Amino acid sequence: MAYDTHVRRGHPIFFTLLVVFAIIELAISAWLTARYNSRHDYLSKTERDRVEFLLFCSIWTVFLSPFLAASFLFASGSVLASVASHVIFLFLTWVFWLSGAAAITDSLGGGLNCDDHFVYCGQLNALEAFAWIEWVLLTLGFVFITWVAVRASRRGDGYGGPLIAA
Repeated sequence: MAYDTHVRRGHPIFFTLLVVFAIIELAISAWLTARYNSRHDYLSKTERDRVEFLLFCSIWTVFLSPFLAASFLFASGSVLASVASHVIFLFLTWVFWLSGAAAITDSLGGGLNCDDHFVYCGQLNALEAFAWIEWVLLTLGFVFITWVAVRASRRGDGYGGPLIAA
């Protein structure tokens, strides 16, 4: 089935992109957190806390996404590779990234004008941008996995079934 071929190709590509952008976000948020902890030069405690939450989102994505990708590649019949596990993981991750991206955007007022001499202006703008990129990727993935879930249900596998027909 052509659909299965696209899923087999797209799944690793999607999770690779997700992890790559999360690693970028991890690097920026970890660096900012280290600077805030050592120098205490954050604009506000809410900004600091929101950067730390994005650090959590990055760690969550970097460490859990490869497990889902590997389960699909090497154990496609397992519970970890099921439609339901993908829906649950993507939904939780989507909520985390939406919360983090919206929180940092609110904290920065929609973005910083670096002419106002904010501390770490470029890094905070990059943090906000990559958070929204992660959210967009997850939104596309969640829409696609919802479509896959409907197809799995219609073919009789249910939500506990595999992403592709056996």
